[in-house]
This record gives sequence, C-alpha cells and structure tokens, in this order.
Amino acid sequence: MIKRLTMVLLAVSLTAAGLQAQGLKGLLNKAKEAVTGEGADGEVGMGLKEALNAGVGEAVTFLSTEDGYYKSAYKILLPEEVQQVTSKLKSVPGFGNVEEDLLEKMNRAAEIAAEKAKPIFVNAIKQMTIKDAMNLLMGEQDAATRYLERTTYQPLYDEFRPVVISALDEVNAREYWKTAVTAYNKIPFVKKTNPELDDHVTNKALVGLFSMIEKKEADIRENPAARTSELLQKVFSKQDK
Repeated sequence: MIKRLTMVLLAVSLTAAGLQAQGLKGLLNKAKEAVTGEGADGEVGMGLKEALNAGVGEAVTFLSTEDGYYKSAYKILLPEEVQQVTSKLKSVPGFGNVEEDLLEKMNRAAEIAAEKAKPIFVNAIKQMTIKDAMNLLMGEQDAATRYLERTTYQPLYDEFRPVVISALDEVNAREYWKTAVTAYNKIPFVKKTNPELDDHVTNKALVGLFSMIEKKEADIRENPAARTSELLQKVFSKQDK
C-alpha cells in the first residue's frame, strides 16, 4: 500500500514538473519572440522588408545598367528651362544635337548614381519597425513604398546628389551644360538662365527608383506567383483575406 502510494506521488510529481517545464519553456519562447522579433508580428516585419529589398534590388539592377534610364519608361527628360535653351541653340554652330547629347549625359549620370544608392535604401529598410510593418501590410497597394519614400526621401536626396554631381562630371554633363548656357546667354534678347542640372537629375532619378519599387510591391501584393519565398507567401497571404 505504502509502495503504491509512493509510486503515485512520484508520478504526480514528475507530471507537475513536466508541466512546469513546459510552462517555463513557453514563457522563454515568448520572451525570445519579444526580444528578437520572431513570431507572427516579427514575420510580417521580415516579410515587408524582404519585399522592399526585392523591389530595391530589381530597381537598382535595372536602372544602373546602360540605358536603364535612357531607353526606358524612366527616362529623365530635360526640364522646361533647359528645353528653352536647347531649342534656340540648335541653330548655333556646334550645338545642332545639343538636346539629345544633354539627354544622354543626364541619363548616363543617373545610371551611374543608381548603383551607388542601394546601400542607402537597404539601411532605410532596416529601420522599419514591426509596428510599421503591421500597418503597411494591410494598407494601400503602395503603402510600403510610400512609407519608404516619406521617411527617406530627403536623406536619400542629400546622399544621392553628390553622387549625381560626380556622375554628371564623369560624363562631362555639367561642363557641357556650362558651355551650352554660355553660348545661349550670348544670343541677343534672350533671358539669361542657368538651371541646375544636378538637382533635376537627382529628383528624377529618385522618382524612377521609387516607381520601380512601387511596381514590385504591387506585383507581390496582387500576384501570388511573385511571392518567391516561403516567408513572402506566408506574410502576404494575410492581406489576401
């Protein structure tokens, strides 16, 4: 009788210890999820970041290749003030092809700059919080792209512009423009002008990058076949419901 009672008590004790261990393990797992961002909310954050990184990667790869800007829908056109200059310069000896020459140099500069901008985008994506990601997942089709644009545009511009200036100089665009403006300003009765090419190219280059990121985001949201990883499939299936 005593032996049987001892065995029953031992079994109860082991069961209680097992349940306590499981409870402790559960608490530890929850603590780990809170610290590391794992779990459902953490997966959403990782999924949104993966989608944005995919968009950035595709945009940079496409736009940084030769003719990525120049012969695509993202071609950077001349600002209106520059068009006024080039239209009058066509009749000046040596500037017959000034408009197309300038267009090519501007877009070549953007293509050079695009490749160097990727780390800036990647770093910005890393700063996205889990709370941000949860809100963006259930937001508009371009919610993640607009968030990225809204929170990073000015820092990106500040970092991107020197690269654009350097790239413009690399293809002699600013020197070419300076020569063109000097010739234009010598034409009688024209209004003197000197638009900043680097500001225009910087803004338009960034518009092109964000446009491609937006396109990729929309594709992942709308097309399950574009969700090329298990994480993307799991996270974006939530917004399909």
